[in-house]
Amino acid sequence: MLNGKKAFITNAAVADIYVVFAYTDRSKKREGMSAFIIEKGTQGFSFAKIENLLGMRGCVVGGLVFRDCRVPEENILGSEGDGFRIAMATLDRDRIAMSSIGTGIAQACLDVSKNYAKERKQFSQPIANFQAVQFMLADMAMEVEAARLLTYKAAYLADKGGKFTKEASMAKLYASEVAQRAAINAVQIHGGYGCTKECPAERFFRDARILSIVVGTSEIQRMVIAREELRSGSD
Repeated sequence: MLNGKKAFITNAAVADIYVVFAYTDRSKKREGMSAFIIEKGTQGFSFAKIENLLGMRGCVVGGLVFRDCRVPEENILGSEGDGFRIAMATLDRDRIAMSSIGTGIAQACLDVSKNYAKERKQFSQPIANFQAVQFMLADMAMEVEAARLLTYKAAYLADKGGKFTKEASMAKLYASEVAQRAAINAVQIHGGYGCTKECPAERFFRDARILSIVVGTSEIQRMVIAREELRSGSD
């Protein structure tokens, strides 16, 4: 029987099937966590409010509520106590997905900024001719390429079936921060227009901010990377 709440769940009230992690034996700490498959409509399972997000507004995010929710024994995913291991394995792949989104946002920032810089004129010439704008475009292009390569490497290692925890965290951390820097530059290049809802850079700015929080904050990614580096140095 499950009791409790979980906030900020993607596709809450939209998905038909949910994987829920809960303690089956708190005395074992993380080894006492198990994963369960729960279907929408199960008695005792309901949804909290849908959040009004800053960015990623096409994504439905809300809360799950469990009140004396009875879950059949056959709905356990894996074996009892496998929950933490399953969650961590899922997080590594989720981080690669987030790095892909970050890389895509950064690339979009670069694309719209290049086009605008070629069209927008000041002092009888395109602003693309100004060194300050060129520096921002150069930084964006360089960092997008680096983020893409980190993402490809993490995805390649995941496909091979080896360990890729560090690479996934590196890709997620770097791509999410690159997306934010690219979005800031994109708004700057667009000037006043960049602060309006009509400008795509405004949306990229809001969407990019969320990436440094979801699936483990940037601070958590740095802890994971450092932990994996320290482990490899002691082998």
